[in-house]
This record gives sequence, structure tokens and C-alpha cells, in this order.
Amino acid sequence: MMKEMSVSASKASLVLFLCQMISALDVPLDSKLLEELSQPPTITQQSPKDYIVDPRENIVIQCEAKGKPPPSFSWTRNGTHFDIDKDAQVTMKPNSGTLVINIMNGGKAEAYEGVYQCTARNERGAAISNNIVIRPSRSPLWTKEKLEPNHVREGDSLVLHCRPPVGLPPPIIFWMDNAFQRLPQSERVSQGLNGDLYFSNVQPEDTREDYICYARFNHTQTIQQKQPISVKVFSMDSLNDTIAANLSDTDIFGAKPVTERQPVLLTPTGSTSTKVELRGNVLLLECIAAGLPTPVIRWIKEGGELPANRTFFENFKKTLKIIDVSEADSGNYKCIARNILGSAHHVISVTVKAAPYWITAPRNLVLSPGEDGTLICRANGNPKPNISWLANGVPIAIAPEDPSRKVDGDTIIFSHVQERSSAVYQCNASNEYGYLLANAFVNVLAEPPRILTPANKLYQVIADSPALLDCAYFGSPKPEIEWFKGVKGSILRGNEYVFHDNGTLEIPVAQKDSTGTYTCVARNALGKIQNEVQLEVKDPTMIIKQPEYKVIQRYGQVSFECIIKHDSTLSPTIIWLKDNDELPDDERFLVGKDNLTIMNVTDKDDGTYTCIVNTTLDSVSASAVLTVVARPNPPFDLELTGQLERSVELSWIPGDENNSPITNFVIEYEDGLHEPGVWHYQTEVPGTQTTVQLKLSPYVNYSFRVIAVNEIGRSQPSEPSEQYLTKSANPDENPSNVQGIGSEPDNLVITWESLKGFQSNGPGLQYKVSWRQKDVDDEWTSVIVANVSKYIVSGTPTFVPYEIKVQALNDLGYAPEPSEVIGHSGEDLPMVAPGNVQVHVINSTLAKVHWDTVPLKTVRGHLQGYKVYYWKVQNLSRRSRRHVEKKILTFRGNKTFGMLPGLEPYSSYKLNVRVVNGKGEGPASPDKVFKTPEGVPSSPSFLRITNPTLDSLTLEWGSPTHPNGVLTSYILKFQPINNTHELGPLVEIRIPANESSLILKNLNYSTRYKFYFNAQTSVGSGSQITEEAITIMDEGKMAMASRQVDIATQGWFIGLMCAVALLILILLIVCFIRRNKGGKYPVKEKEDAHADPEIQPMKEDDGTFGEYSDAEDHKPLKKGSRTPSDRTVKKEDSDDSLVDYGEGVNGQFNEDGSFIGQYSGKKEKEPAEGNESSEAPSPVNAMNSFV
Repeated sequence: MMKEMSVSASKASLVLFLCQMISALDVPLDSKLLEELSQPPTITQQSPKDYIVDPRENIVIQCEAKGKPPPSFSWTRNGTHFDIDKDAQVTMKPNSGTLVINIMNGGKAEAYEGVYQCTARNERGAAISNNIVIRPSRSPLWTKEKLEPNHVREGDSLVLHCRPPVGLPPPIIFWMDNAFQRLPQSERVSQGLNGDLYFSNVQPEDTREDYICYARFNHTQTIQQKQPISVKVFSMDSLNDTIAANLSDTDIFGAKPVTERQPVLLTPTGSTSTKVELRGNVLLLECIAAGLPTPVIRWIKEGGELPANRTFFENFKKTLKIIDVSEADSGNYKCIARNILGSAHHVISVTVKAAPYWITAPRNLVLSPGEDGTLICRANGNPKPNISWLANGVPIAIAPEDPSRKVDGDTIIFSHVQERSSAVYQCNASNEYGYLLANAFVNVLAEPPRILTPANKLYQVIADSPALLDCAYFGSPKPEIEWFKGVKGSILRGNEYVFHDNGTLEIPVAQKDSTGTYTCVARNALGKIQNEVQLEVKDPTMIIKQPEYKVIQRYGQVSFECIIKHDSTLSPTIIWLKDNDELPDDERFLVGKDNLTIMNVTDKDDGTYTCIVNTTLDSVSASAVLTVVARPNPPFDLELTGQLERSVELSWIPGDENNSPITNFVIEYEDGLHEPGVWHYQTEVPGTQTTVQLKLSPYVNYSFRVIAVNEIGRSQPSEPSEQYLTKSANPDENPSNVQGIGSEPDNLVITWESLKGFQSNGPGLQYKVSWRQKDVDDEWTSVIVANVSKYIVSGTPTFVPYEIKVQALNDLGYAPEPSEVIGHSGEDLPMVAPGNVQVHVINSTLAKVHWDTVPLKTVRGHLQGYKVYYWKVQNLSRRSRRHVEKKILTFRGNKTFGMLPGLEPYSSYKLNVRVVNGKGEGPASPDKVFKTPEGVPSSPSFLRITNPTLDSLTLEWGSPTHPNGVLTSYILKFQPINNTHELGPLVEIRIPANESSLILKNLNYSTRYKFYFNAQTSVGSGSQITEEAITIMDEGKMAMASRQVDIATQGWFIGLMCAVALLILILLIVCFIRRNKGGKYPVKEKEDAHADPEIQPMKEDDGTFGEYSDAEDHKPLKKGSRTPSDRTVKKEDSDDSLVDYGEGVNGQFNEDGSFIGQYSGKKEKEPAEGNESSEAPSPVNAMNSFV
């Protein structure tokens, strides 16, 4: 016995090993392939096992199946063959097994109750359906019964029974009144699972005669109604009144009042009960209790917790609902009903059973001849189900034998199958709670390889992403798959490829060089086939400029950019989202090619904006947040608390800060008593503070408002607070800015700044004005004036000091003693002029004036300073008078001298000095005459060069506008300029002052000259002006130049020059090649070693030549420039010196200004601009330059 068990165990292990090794063919779901392959039947659609039908309609029992060849159908009823041809009421749909039983034409549904089963059969096997139980639905009427009225005492419990008729399926129960209104339910009144209506305790308002129970039968869509039930509730007060009315005064009787009662369970009864529920169903447990006050229900599971996420409480926690129950939910569930008087409980023992359910359902098996395979059918349940096998609908024990088949409990093992082994097997798993039936076929096929993927299919992927190239195939035996790249490529192997069992080739990280043609080859013992597919790898789509976080003020404009880069063969589309949803349908949103613009931004535009770029191959996105900011909303709910005479606490609630934090709050007040409608600044507090203690003044009717401030700006003011009137008091302060200034020589005007309304501290504001002469033993003189700001004291001495004070008072008293200020009575004009006026001439444009101060008593006012009046009498060089224009200089304070700038040289002036006070000026001092010395003259008014000849030029000039003295002479300097802008020797000529023209002779023909011209006085030379001019060209030379120009424009000459240029270019190329081959070309070194000193750059700091430039604007001469037509030059304040154009710092001059030393000119770098122009270069010069 033990040996047999050991052998059986070894066999079982072997079977398990074989099961792990066996792999059946998978048939792809390709419609064309499925049409070509033979296949046993498969049930695809059938009616439910428990099929309740409407007895008024035709009965349709579904049975659909597929197979190759198409299956035929047959039925059994109650275990025996159902011949549909013999029943005229029954038909089968064409190409289908579905039955239609005609009830609407006289048939009765009850006659067709029973158990039906469908069989679908073809040459490769037979599949069967579940047992389908057909039952017509029933909705019977309520049995008539006589219902007695329910008389209930207030506070007692009550159950109204429904007891609906038994229907199929069971009806849905609900309670309503005669008006078809649902009766209200609560913790006190509720409907049980059985349909009864439970009252934990009745109340007088429960009295009514129309408690009606309704039963709704959904299949027949009918509602049945029970007879109305009457309930009358007697209250203790009304019952006592009734009894008292029927008894004499001597009778003593009284009904007991409503008494509270501890809970008692109405359902379920007793202390324990049991409940069986099937796995996967909904478990419903119910506890309803009576009691007063109404009990509260609580549920617990003994020894465990109620399952989370599957537990629900219904019907005011009277029903415990657990969905999708499993065996783990078995156990004891306790409901506890509790009120203030006590509790009651009930334990429900729950057992969860299970109808059979699949662990491993058998799967269709496609095998090749000679292969092995298994069908496995594993199920579980409580109790454990029995497993039985059928072959083609017949129990396998009596089915035709198949030597390749062996049954081992829940497994059928197939070995070396042949095509005749094809069949459909049924596995039945059953226990007392139900059964499972599954069909699974064994299909033995011999097929050469087929590739189902279309030829030359194009796959497109993004670089650096996986590429999956399909090679869907079928064959029996299962083909082997190989992949090649290119037409003559080698087989693909290696870690860079993944080969899937379904034939798919995976390139985990495709690159651009992965593009190409790939060939899939499928082969088995019956043949070989191949297929080519194409792979294109595209550049990824990228967002190179993503939208950025933006903060924008309300009503502003904002733009988000989304600039992309993508493969040129892909067409991207850009979609914008707001908060992961479509953009609002609003014309303010403008979507451009690569941006999103929002106009007139509002608060609702706040959010996250996402740019999504889609192509047919990839998708990228980027997001940015838009924060809309605005001035804060005004604060609200202002409240005054802690009111005192001189303070109050103000609090408020801030408004919305609109995405910009509130930095501070500004508090303003209105004085409704003195300045209604005018708001004044009170104080401000940080934005984190919402209360403030405010200091108050007496006799002010305060209202406050608050303004919130953030970075954007100030909010609108809040609504004003309530008003608060403070009590009156003496003034706290006196007027400010008290002054005493006389407006006339004999008065004193006392002024002050009046107190503001809230500063008065009470009614009747007045001022006490007091004064007395300073440094005189006088008593104070006082006067009380109304609420004004000025008082005039008359009959005072001229300009004497006074002590002054002004004190505020009101009806309650005086302010504190005021401080004293010093004022003065009115001023008068000064009496005397300054004396001993002296003038010291410093130079030709500046003089210094001295004077003696006047006695302070004669000033008769505040000394403000001295004024110097001076004017030019005449110009000494012209001896002519002109309009006298007086100038005034004021020197503040008690000064005794002053400087007079801006005087004209060589002129006669007069001046006088006066003292100044607050009233005005005093008398003038006697006029003082002084003269200024000579100065250097201004530049000549013009320089004009006319009448050019071969060797002469005529110069004309105008005298300086401001000679500033007696002219002694004019200085003329000139020098030639050649075609390379180099300057020649400088020649200087001194011209008498009375001359206005000069003819220069012995000049070179056709030569440009530059002239420098200025005037002199005995003091020195004035500013110079410059001009350029050219002498006339020689006629003979011009003719020769014309011939040269003619030659230069001939075609043969131009060709010759081009040939020479080409030869030079070839020579340079040869030299370059030789240099590269033979080492460094030595020309450059020789040039560096023997540099030409004539072309070396010269620096000013070496004492060598700088570049020539005009002395005034430092612009270089332009080659071939023209002079103006009138040959005049504007006045220039040139500072040119001969050093600039000579030997630099090495050049030397004689005492008379003549130049000694060797001349060397210098080139100009750039053409000149402006007025310094000259004639065009001659043809001769042009030719010389070219040669």
C-alpha cells in the first residue's frame, strides 16, 4: 500500500514537471487566419443560468457559437432532446442556436418552464451551454384581510406588518400615504429589511389613517397596494381629561404619565441568531430597537474589526452592509442599542459559504501532431466543489476512447496527439450552492508558417525610445523566428535587441542609424516565409523655450511663449490648456503660432497654463503658473472697542489681498463736528496687524476708515466705522508759528497759525494775545480775540523789538502757558549811503569793490545786504557812446566788498553802492568811475580768398568784432599741402592793423595752401581763423594730363593692367606653395629687420610727428575737398600753434616767431568734414598717384 502511494506521488511529480514543460500554440486573433483554420465550436453567448422571463412577452433563449466549419445546434429540455420542429410556437434563428418561444400569439409561459441546454457541434467536436432555468415572473395580488385600527399609548413601540405576496423575483417594498407621498423615516421610525414599519416609540403626530404598504414588481412593472392601516396615539394628558370628565369629584384616578424605557430589540428577537451568506454577495444585518428616548444603534465584530472600505451603515445605522464578502468576514457581529436608561444587544453569527469559483479555468489548446499538452480545471468553493469532465458533451467515462488522453483529477494530459484527437472538453465544478461549466477545445493542426504582419509596413519612432517591429505569425508546429537588417544583413543578435515570443523585435533605444529595412523569417518543418518592414527614426520634439512663471496686474496683458524644435518630416500641433482643461471660450485669449496672449487679464485667469506639442509619434508639454495680482480689496467689519476719553481700539477684517501680500494698513479719521466729509491721516500699521490703539483728542466726533496697501497700490477705503464723540477739555496746545512783523513804520502785526478744529478740545475757542517792548521795564499788554490768526498793534516806534505770546482758551479754560517769541515793529527805508567806495581793477574783465558799512541805527530795519549798481560808460577803442544798461549785484549780509565779473576789456565803467533792508533800498553812494585795461582781440570777423592765378591769391578780411584794445597788427601764416595731405614749410607775414586785404605772389601753380589768420593788440594775439585755397593749373600740364587720362580709359590699356595683375597673383600662389614646402618664407623677416624708417608710425611722446588736424574741430583734411563758393570761413577760436605742424617737441622758434629747423610733413588719415573742403584733384595728380 505504501509502495503504491509512493509510485502515485512520483507520477504526480512527473505530471507536474511535464505540465511545466508543455507549451501549446497561440492562435492569433486574425480574422483572415481564423476563417481559414479548422476549429472546434466555442460558445460565445448564452442566456443566464437563472432566467426569469416576463410572461407577457416572447421568450428568447440565447445560444451563439463559432467554429470552422460553422457548428450546428441542438437543445435538451429537462435532460431530454427538445424537438423544436414539433412545437409550432418555437423557432431557432438562422445560423444561430438562439430559441424564440412565441408567447404573444397564444402561448403560455408557464408551459415552457424548465431546464434548457444548448449543444453546438461540428466535425471537430461539440460545445455545450450552461443549464438555463426558465421561470416566468409572478406578481400576485394581496390577499384581502380585515385590518383593525392600532390604538397605541404615547411612548410605546409599534410594528406595522406589510407581509407582501410572494413574487418572482421578490418585490421592492415602500410605505406611502394616500397622496402617494413617502412617509418620513428617522431614527425613531424606519422600515425593516422584511418591509415592516417599526416605531421605536410613538408620538401624537404619528396618528393617521393612511399607512399604506406598496410592493413593486419590476419584471412586470406593476405595483400592488395593501389596505391602509390606521394608527391612533393617545397622549397621557388627553387620556386623563377623558377619565376625569366621566368620574365624580370623589373618584380618584390618574393615568400614569409617559415613562422613559430602556431599549428592547424588536428585530431580531432573542439574544443570538445566525446568518449564511455566499462569497461575493452583499451581507445585510439588521437591528431595530424600541425604547424612550429613541435608542442609538452601534455595530462591532467580536474579535476583529469591521472591514475597511467595504462597510457601510444604512437606515440610520440600523442596517450593517458589507459588500463583496469573503470567508474572512465570517464571525460574530454584535449590535448594541443604547439610550440614557440602558442598553440591549444581539449577536448574529455569520457564516460565509461559497459557490464554486475558478482558480484556473481550462483554456483552448492548439497543438501540432505529435505534441503534448494539458487541460487544467481548478476551482474552489465552500464546501469544496467536485470536478467532472465531459468530452463533446458526454461524460468522459463513457466517451469514445482516445489513447493520447489521460484524466488525472482536475487535469487532462495529452501525449503525442494526432488530428483525430481534436475535441471539445467540458469541466464541471459543483457544490450545493451552484456549479461552473467551462468549454475548452483541443485543436490539432498541421500548418506551414504564415506571417500576419503586412508586408513593407512602416514603423516610425522617436530617437532614444523603444522601437517594436511586429512579426505576427502562425504555424503548426510553432515556427522559429529570425530577424535580419538590410537585404543581405546578418542575423540580429546581441544585447541591443530583445526578441519576444510573439515574434516582435524590440530595439530598446533606437538611434538615427537604426533606420532601415528589417526582415523577419519564420520557418517550421512544413515550410519557410519572410516579410520586410521599414523603420524610420525621427528627431524628438523639444520645447526649446518654455512658458515662464508670470505675475501680472489685473487688466494687464501677458504672453506665454512655447517655441519648439521638431523633426522636419513631422507636423506638430500645439494645444494650450488652463488647469488641465480647455482654454475658456473667450476672445481675450489669443493663440499664436508659438505663444499664448491673454488680453485684459482678470482674476479668473489665475492658474496653470500648459503648452502641449503633439506629433503622430510623440508629445511634450511644459507648464507655467500665471498669478494675477491687484490692489487689495477694502477691509470690512470695522469695530470700535475699549472707548476711553483719549483712546479707542479699532479692529477690522482684511479684504482679499489678490495674490499680493498686504504690507500695511492706513487708518484715516473724519471729524464730523468740525470738518465733515474731510478725511485725515491718523496712523498706519503693518499688514499682519488687524487691531490698533488710537490716540484721540477731546471734542471730536470721530469716524474711522481703513485702507489696505500692497505692492500694487492702495485699496478703496473701507466703510466708515461707527461715530465716537469725545468729551470737551482745556486746549492741550497753543498756536504755532507766532510772529511779530510790522507792516508800517508805526505798527506791529502779530500773526499765528490757528488751531484746527479738533485741537480746540471744546467749544468757544479764542486767543489771548500779549506783547511788551523788549529791554524796557513795561507790563504785558493783553487782549482776547476771537478765533482769528492776526492782531495789529498800532502806535509803535519804528523797528524796535517786542516780546510776544499767544495763548489758546475755550469755554473750559486756558491752554498751558505759551512760550515767548521776539518780533519787531515796522521798518523804514535806510537813512544813509555806504561811504569810502573804492574800486580795484584785477584784470580786463574783473574788478573788486570795497565800501564801509553804515551804522545799524540808520538801517531802520533788518539789514539784508548791499547792492552794487554798475554800468559801462563807453568803449575806449571806439570812442562812441551807446545805450547805458545798468547791472546790479546783491551781496547778502553785512559785507564790505564784492567782485564784479564779466567786464569788457578796455572800457570805462561807473558804479554806486546802496544798503538794503526789509523795506527797501537806501540812498546811493556817489558814482565811482573806473577803467578796464586792454585784452587780446577776438578773431577777425571773416577771411575771404579771391582771384586765384597761377602764382597768386588775394586775401580779404574784416576787423575783429571785439578788438578789446588798440589793434597793433595782423598775423598771417600759410603752408602748402600736397596730394598725400602732407604739410609744407610754414610762412608767417605780419600785416599793419589798418590793412584789410593782401595779394600773395610767387606761389606755386596748382597747389593747395592752408592759411591761419589772427589779430594782435599790445597784450597779445587773439583767436585765429583758417582757410584753404588752390592756385590755377598750368594749361600745358593740363593737356598732358588729358592725354594720360585718355590712355587710361582705352580698352587695351585696361587689358594690359589685368594681365599684369593676373601674373602677380600667380607669382604669389607659387611663393605660397614654395613656402609651405620649403619652410618659412623669409621676406617678412627681412622686412622686419630692414624696416623703412619713412613708413614707421610716429608717436607724439617720442617727439615724432602726430597727424595733422584742424586746430578748432580736430578733423583731418579731406583729399580733394572744395572751399565754399564765397571763400569765407566762419570765426574760429583756434588754438593752433606751429608746434602742431612742425617738429613736435623738437621744433624750435626764434623770438620773432619764425620757424627754424627741418620741416617734415605728415599724412592725414581720414577725409575732412564740414566747411573745410577744396577742389577735386587734377587728372595729372590722379595719373601720378596711379603710376
